[in-house]
Amino acid sequence: MLQITDSYNQKHSLLHAMNRFIGAVNNMDQTVMVPSLLRDVPLEGDKEEPLHSHCKGAADNSYFSHRDMHGYYVLLKSIRNDIEWGVLQGEDRKKDKLAKVDLGRGEDGDGEEDLEKLFHYHLCGLHTVLGKLTRKANLLTNRYKEEIGFASWGH
Repeated sequence: MLQITDSYNQKHSLLHAMNRFIGAVNNMDQTVMVPSLLRDVPLEGDKEEPLHSHCKGAADNSYFSHRDMHGYYVLLKSIRNDIEWGVLQGEDRKKDKLAKVDLGRGEDGDGEEDLEKLFHYHLCGLHTVLGKLTRKANLLTNRYKEEIGFASWGH
């Protein structure tokens, strides 16, 4: 039987990042027994350092800046479901149309796309986003525990 070691490179793989995110959201989902308690509660304690990305044009945190804990909860569960089960076909069509427009920007002068460069750009962006989302799920879980008074539950 082939034994896989958890080397430095594997810790930074896309699959590992996705598993960390899914695990954090599953933990959040099991901890939050009454999601409606999260409504209108700001996600205070979100003083984490911004994730420094090595990607050009990495997105900032503006998407997350005006959400309450319930908004984060719904968003994180939705993204987890999309990762595990795929996205809806209608959304795929919209994204496909947008992707065709965006891919036009990555073309060389002779009309050929630099697919490797494009792949690495999106892979790096995905790592950045998954890291941020994982931290949000962990922060929400810990904040929920504080709010309902069982912060001493296992870590």
